[in-house]
Amino acid sequence: MSPLPDEARYEIRIAAELDDGWSAWFGGMEVRNDGPGRTVLIGSVPDQAALHGLLTRIADLGLPLISLRRIDPR
Repeated sequence: MSPLPDEARYEIRIAAELDDGWSAWFGGMEVRNDGPGRTVLIGSVPDQAALHGLLTRIADLGLPLISLRRIDPR
């Protein structure tokens, strides 16, 4: 199995409505409304430690995680 590249793009869906003002809090990720009561965060994460940090921020805010998906960098 080959190692994952350090930087990757992710799509993180949460069960909460956040506006784009939260982008800086989530490391500059794009914050989009994904329907009533849902938000999707999309962006590049430099490494696995940073990804875990984002997930910790989500948990610290008490936001329910719906899904986490690695997406094509394009």
